[in-house]
Amino acid sequence: MTDPTLGASLRGAVDLSSLRNRPAPAAPGEEEPAGAGVAVPSLVLDVTDETFPQVLELSRTVPVVVDLWAEWCGPCKQLSPILEKVVVELGGRVVLAKVDVDANPQLSQAFRAQSIPMVVALVAGQPVPMFTGAVPEQQVREVFAQLLQLAAQNGVTGSAAVDGDAPQEEPAEPPLPPLHAEAFAAIEEGDYARAITAYEKALAENPRDAEARAGLGQVRLLDRVQGVDLQAARAAAASAPQDVAAQFTVADLDLAGGHVEDAYGRLLDLFAQLPADERTPVRERLLELFALVGDADPRVIAARGRLASLLF
Repeated sequence: MTDPTLGASLRGAVDLSSLRNRPAPAAPGEEEPAGAGVAVPSLVLDVTDETFPQVLELSRTVPVVVDLWAEWCGPCKQLSPILEKVVVELGGRVVLAKVDVDANPQLSQAFRAQSIPMVVALVAGQPVPMFTGAVPEQQVREVFAQLLQLAAQNGVTGSAAVDGDAPQEEPAEPPLPPLHAEAFAAIEEGDYARAITAYEKALAENPRDAEARAGLGQVRLLDRVQGVDLQAARAAAASAPQDVAAQFTVADLDLAGGHVEDAYGRLLDLFAQLPADERTPVRERLLELFALVGDADPRVIAARGRLASLLF
């Protein structure tokens, strides 16, 4: 594309008047806005002599690139996938119209397609030369960029959207089981005791309810740290290194605050210091905190490994 004047180098050389089937001009004030959108069945259209008038009208909203090709043409088969790729990536700012010159002699004659592949653009119903022959992808992108600039200069700044591409509403999530719903409502109200009770009932009904088990662990943690003074808790734990309750409180606070390794390290240190007959509550609390983070987490894997080494 070498001439910045819209269609100047093709006017007269390409006569599209016989292919037009334009409706009556719009009344003043009824012109389609420059940035309007239009629905199309696809961003890549197979166009015939009969359907070409629709393409001409489409070009008044969005630039149309016409790819004149034939089944026997080797270079066409190299170029066409590149054109389609670039058009799709432009997301509706350009539409590609593919014309089989053998099947559409009227269009072939109108565009004077003496050599193919031949690529021409249509902007506001006027032809704009692009290139002839197979060209590299980078050159295609550069020419398309020039086309978009030229179209903008001439007020063609609309876009095309494929029919059916409108955003679909997400399917409604299935309702929560009654006890889960009760737990969620209680958590929102800050009533952690009621949420714990609801999850415990859900697990009593179905011991394999993984969501209830995870929810129970989380709400128990929230309940334990609610209203706890962090500084006072740390001071109490520091003054009594083997006080299980004091160490549990700080470990809970650490985990709730995202300090996972600190929480695990504190309880593992405590586990190592305690006599064997006093370790069970610490081990159970560790397993509970492991479940809150997830077995696949590397911090859990490392802590489990250390716990195993302390057990055997």
